[in-house]
Amino acid sequence: MIQGALFIALAALLWGTTGIVAKFLFTGTELAAITLALLRLVVALPFFWLLMRREQRQLELAHPGQKVAGSSLRGLTKKALLPLAAMGLFQAFYQGSYLMAVDLTGAGIATLISLCLPPVLVAILAAPLLGEKPGLLTILAAVAAIIGTSMLVISDMGTAGTLRLAGILMALLAAAVYTGFTLTSRYNSAGTPVFTTAFICFLTAALLLLPVVALSGGFAGLDTLGITHWLMILYIGVVPTCIGYLCFFAGMKTTPATLSSIIVTLEPLFVALLAWLILGEILGPIGITGAVILTVAVIVASRYGRAPGTAQEN
Repeated sequence: MIQGALFIALAALLWGTTGIVAKFLFTGTELAAITLALLRLVVALPFFWLLMRREQRQLELAHPGQKVAGSSLRGLTKKALLPLAAMGLFQAFYQGSYLMAVDLTGAGIATLISLCLPPVLVAILAAPLLGEKPGLLTILAAVAAIIGTSMLVISDMGTAGTLRLAGILMALLAAAVYTGFTLTSRYNSAGTPVFTTAFICFLTAALLLLPVVALSGGFAGLDTLGITHWLMILYIGVVPTCIGYLCFFAGMKTTPATLSSIIVTLEPLFVALLAWLILGEILGPIGITGAVILTVAVIVASRYGRAPGTAQEN
């Protein structure tokens, strides 16, 4: 179990580097956040396709001569494809809004808001969807999350010297979208294998983002990117996205779901630490307190809420 927990912690660390590298790109180039979101998906798609094909071959070998759900894309029913397409829609909005939040504010605060709020929101919203009332601890976690987020915003105003409202709103939008993604994945009950789900989700998101980037002029200036910038884009598409995903599911094989959901809350804390060490982003005493309160709220919501568990990939 220790090895599995370490794999999940490594996944959280790798996911956390996304915002750091993205901030370097936004600072040193004119690359639009929505364009980076598309490029990340395009780079990751071939790897997820290979992982999906390997997964399908394993299913075929495990069930020779039988039609198993997910053993081929053609075998997926409309009932199975619909929630996957919906997840792709949420993924497209999340990728764009999160990276815009990083661009408009900082990697630390954008990640803390974007990833710490969804588990709490899911714990609250999943209760009425399941016909149950949220418990007292879940309600307290939601109140604490609001307080923690408010403290982060106040801290950001203090360090930036102004209210970066657009970035804060984008981070809140990313949190709301990821909440929808998580709740939708709860109803993906057709038994679609992990990497088939990931491939269809990412493919749908890429197809949705492509016309948006094209119509908004997001491809302009790509030829001005240097080799270092392209390596950064390649890194974001491969390391935190694909390798991070592999580490997470390798760890999930031997780690209880509750423990794994708590470990992934390390991601925003990793980002805040890296943003401080590498980018010089400072939260300040109020921001640090808010981050701690928000993290505790996430742990309580993950531990006691009735929310579905999903990979908190960033």
